[in-house]
Amino acid sequence: MTAPAAAAASPRLAVIGAGAVGGFVAAHAQAAGLDTTLCTRTPRAGFEVHRAGRVLRVPVRCATRPEDQLPFDWLLLAIKAQDTAGAAPWLRHLVGPGTVVAVLQNGVGQDRRVAPLVAAGTCVLPVVLNFSTEQVAPGRIVHHAGGQLVVPDGVPGRRLAALFRGSGLRVTPEADFTSAAWRKLLANLAANPLTALLQQRNRIFADPDVRRLCAGILDEGLSVARAEGANLGADDVSATLAMYERAARADGGTTMLYDRLAGRPLEHEFITGEVVEAGLRNGIPTPLNRALLTMLRAVDRSQPARGRQVSDTPSVRAGRP
Repeated sequence: MTAPAAAAASPRLAVIGAGAVGGFVAAHAQAAGLDTTLCTRTPRAGFEVHRAGRVLRVPVRCATRPEDQLPFDWLLLAIKAQDTAGAAPWLRHLVGPGTVVAVLQNGVGQDRRVAPLVAAGTCVLPVVLNFSTEQVAPGRIVHHAGGQLVVPDGVPGRRLAALFRGSGLRVTPEADFTSAAWRKLLANLAANPLTALLQQRNRIFADPDVRRLCAGILDEGLSVARAEGANLGADDVSATLAMYERAARADGGTTMLYDRLAGRPLEHEFITGEVVEAGLRNGIPTPLNRALLTMLRAVDRSQPARGRQVSDTPSVRAGRP
């Protein structure tokens, strides 16, 4: 008589970073029954995710020392782009030959940021975040809108979609990932810098003059995105402006605003800076975005936490890349 086959082990998943994105994703993974470990310097008992009067409360298992961990099947890097280099110790210990590293960050080229920090041949999966969350206290997250992760269509992306099926987070493989990534960057391009510079929430987009300024910023971004191979058009600018107008009726903000208010380093180089740099590369003028970048760099230099990590992510002593 043949012995029954052993049941396949549940994939082991680790989330690096306990901020608004990492906590939100870890909470949904844990609630869906995935074998989840949160990698952070400060242990958490769990998370509360608040959305439209409902609360998702989940416990979570934490790891605080990368050297104590074995490689995982899935590693979700959910720290800000400017803090990527600080995750090097976790990547060194948690990534094995079969690990897929999913990079949950704003901007474009997320995989290029992480590739130098992992062994050659490691599968690095860029992820576009189509949701808005805010951590209002340690372990307490407000979910303002959305609930989608977009990944390149292919085997790793489809596997991630299957892993999160039924979790409350929708993972969508996208054949034209370049367009999806630039579309999301466009969504951040005016909102993040303006809210951070003005230190105001999304209510500022109710002002018609602010929306006209946004339109100019986005038009520059559209020209650059198309030069970089994104299949975007004027309707994408219109859709983004409509989204800003809807956001003005709510109480949300942007990640860059939250970072400035908390005194953390800003991610302007990976949003506005991407457009300015690509504009130079393609011979496209970007005067509005250049002006924003100049101001954001000045603000970032004045931040009390510049050059060190103060958010609840690993490797607090690591400098910025």
